[in-house]
Amino acid sequence: MAFPTETVYGLGANALDKEAVRAVFQAKGRPADNPLIVHVASKQQCCELALNIPEKAFSLMEKFWPGPLTLILERQVIVPDVTTGGLDTVALRMPDNAIAIGLIRESGKPLAAPSANLSGKPSPTNAQHVISDLFGRIDAIIDGGTVDVGVESTVIDMTLEIPSILRPGRISQEEIEREIGSVTIGYEDEDCPDPGIIRSPGMKYRHYAPDAAVILIEGENDRVVRRIHEMLDDHSRGKIKVGLLLTDESSMVIAHEEQLSLGSKDRPEELAINLFSGLRYLDAREVDLILVDGSFSHEGIGEAVSNRIRKAAGSIIVV
Repeated sequence: MAFPTETVYGLGANALDKEAVRAVFQAKGRPADNPLIVHVASKQQCCELALNIPEKAFSLMEKFWPGPLTLILERQVIVPDVTTGGLDTVALRMPDNAIAIGLIRESGKPLAAPSANLSGKPSPTNAQHVISDLFGRIDAIIDGGTVDVGVESTVIDMTLEIPSILRPGRISQEEIEREIGSVTIGYEDEDCPDPGIIRSPGMKYRHYAPDAAVILIEGENDRVVRRIHEMLDDHSRGKIKVGLLLTDESSMVIAHEEQLSLGSKDRPEELAINLFSGLRYLDAREVDLILVDGSFSHEGIGEAVSNRIRKAAGSIIVV
């Protein structure tokens, strides 16, 4: 069953039922070594699934749960290998969404729930996205409207002496460090073909990518605009259909048939909520290439937006 959370829509199954979890992998076409995040409705439920939970983890729960923060902890034996990708850890979070919490409580089970999309495609931020990807592959979809955040949760490994952020999200490094002190960064923006053990979703395989090729252009706004104009001229001669994902500031000085503004470059929370729907919109317009304006702020959730675009992009241009 697909259901909304505050981040993206999830495809849920009883995290303790091996066959149910395998069905999630099958529906998504997800590689079996890519661990799932398990959603809980209480700290007590978390304690039933994890052991040796450090005090710093409890501090983060107190501050950020329910919310878009996933904690990687040592797992209890009741959590099956299929849910954790064979790891001795389990990724846990408490979603900040009444439908999601209600579903977990009514089922009486923790829910393993990756994003409700075909593996590798842009994550779903509304029910129509789920229908587009998974209609006929899953039993039901709960339509909770558009999500609040738009990018997946921050993931932090709490099993290390110094905790390590493995995926950026709405909760920033700075916010976490204010609660528990120094943390490290354990992710790369580009997909790594051989990262070793995959301790978090988003660390190995291609993610968030539309069918169209994606090029990210980063730099100051005026330089990005100039390069986009140059690339539009070049590709028009080659009869390549180009779509643009822009900031509000760039869209004021660029006029192109297939373009969409995601929000102001100084309000990355707007970009986050619109990013995946923007990629899907241009894919539906059957463009061959998407140029993404990367002149936005990387403060706070802007780091997560940059991470998702970089993973979707075939190439990155810095101007």
